[in-house]
Amino acid sequence: MLVETVLHGKGTDVVTVRPEATVSEAARLLCAHRIGALVVVDEQEKIVGMLSERDIVRGMALKGSVVHEMQVRELMSADVLVCRPEDSLAQLMSVMTNRRVRHLPVIDGDNRLRGIVTIGDIVKNRLDEATMEVDSLRDYVMAGR
Repeated sequence: MLVETVLHGKGTDVVTVRPEATVSEAARLLCAHRIGALVVVDEQEKIVGMLSERDIVRGMALKGSVVHEMQVRELMSADVLVCRPEDSLAQLMSVMTNRRVRHLPVIDGDNRLRGIVTIGDIVKNRLDEATMEVDSLRDYVMAGR
């Protein structure tokens, strides 16, 4: 299955934040949208980073209570892994596991943000595929009786 298939099912809306926003503002976005990470974009909507709940917790452990006043750019991960609509979920599963990331922004040929794929999306699709395989095998066995 391809990333594009996942995006057709879940949609292409991505919650973004600017690097100059405060971490407190970003945390409110995470909470309001019930998500675990934000894509950080500049004025031209170019991806410049990712800010996850983990980044915020790490910042709190290292910096204390001043974290909520800090700018997103001070805590975000600037080295962002991305994927493309034509990538396979099997490839992404490997990348996400090996690189220990849970969110991959999806970009098109013009490097524009098209969506986001999470480890949860991949697990859900893998479970759906496994269920279909089991059902197909069950039908095959039952038809042979």
